[in-house]
Amino acid sequence: MDRRQLCEGIYSQRQMPLKDEIKAIASEIRDDILAKRRHLHQHPELSFKEFNTSAFIKKSLDEWGIPWMPAANTGVIATLQGNKTDKTIALRADMDALPIQEETNLTFKSINHGVMHACGHDLHVASLLGVAHILKRLEKKINGTVKLVFQPAEEILPGGAIKILQEGVLLNPKVDVILGQHIMPSIESGKVGIRKGRFMASMDEIRIKVKGKGGHGAEPHNNNDPVVAASTIIVTLQQIVSRSNNPKTPSVLSFGKIEANGSTNIIPDVVFIEGTFRTMDEHWREEAHKKIIEVSKSVAGGLGCECDIDIKRGYPCLHNCETLTDKIHSYMREYIGDTNIIETDIWMASEDFAYYAQNFSSCFYLLGTGYYGRTNPSLHTPTMEINEECIETGMGLMSYLTFRYLNLTE
Repeated sequence: MDRRQLCEGIYSQRQMPLKDEIKAIASEIRDDILAKRRHLHQHPELSFKEFNTSAFIKKSLDEWGIPWMPAANTGVIATLQGNKTDKTIALRADMDALPIQEETNLTFKSINHGVMHACGHDLHVASLLGVAHILKRLEKKINGTVKLVFQPAEEILPGGAIKILQEGVLLNPKVDVILGQHIMPSIESGKVGIRKGRFMASMDEIRIKVKGKGGHGAEPHNNNDPVVAASTIIVTLQQIVSRSNNPKTPSVLSFGKIEANGSTNIIPDVVFIEGTFRTMDEHWREEAHKKIIEVSKSVAGGLGCECDIDIKRGYPCLHNCETLTDKIHSYMREYIGDTNIIETDIWMASEDFAYYAQNFSSCFYLLGTGYYGRTNPSLHTPTMEINEECIETGMGLMSYLTFRYLNLTE
């Protein structure tokens, strides 16, 4: 007896609990969704260039008879209409990959040079496709409207979420709540992580151009050294976090790129610095921007240099609605059991899902994708892999959360 025959036999039983029905369908379609995930992993596309990914999503939705509409160029919004229209829930998956050369030994590793799904967006899409399939099969039991948001360009500013919102595709009917999940290799497959309230940090990009007067390295007294000025700026700016910030407010100021096109005995005229500032408080975020500019200019000027500073405002802090997250947490217990739920700490990464959270009640949670008993490479690394056993949990849990919100909430 194959998997589908087994599941059909199970479906024929009367009074089957919805939870078990969802689990049975998730088990049945696992191999198909797994194949979709591997296809997506092998064919990654960068932000706002997800043309083939978009076509692949549309083809799958067409096969299942689920209507869709384009959004934000490469994005796709699918809709399932249930028996009632008084509640609307949105489920979001991001689609884009990263500019990383994959270094895994997977048989389905990326064939696109320098592009890799190193943040799990391939699994996000595949899991949401699985949710679409499950919900379509149980469409007659849905009391409300479900919008499936396949969103482009989470990895690059300004992000695809803001474009989705600007186009108004989450209105008419207006979304009441929105859910999203993100893979997490540090959490074992089969488990999930959740946190109410502030969860993820804001993110801003900092670019500083330090201008001085270069010359021979043997004659520093004849120069205004921008290398020394840039180095001093980096070190001094750290005091903004350690001395100006309230220690109760998580903040990170990191610089990952310095360009000084000189040589062992050549001091350049210009040095470029690039970094990121992240925090969990929007008011402090504004203050910190001002201090970064003031300190950088003051330090550069004190060393006979000048500097231009560009702070590109990125995603805001991500705040999970306390009331909704409490409900989602309780629904998770019903589906996977309390021992498989981890109450996570704050995460200083950033997510453009935060824009949805500013407009709708939201809950963004983590899907465990790690292997038990081994070190799992982290996100945004060329060796990042996932334990594919997580895929049944991912699509089954989100399907169950959807039904519980639409059908059984107060």
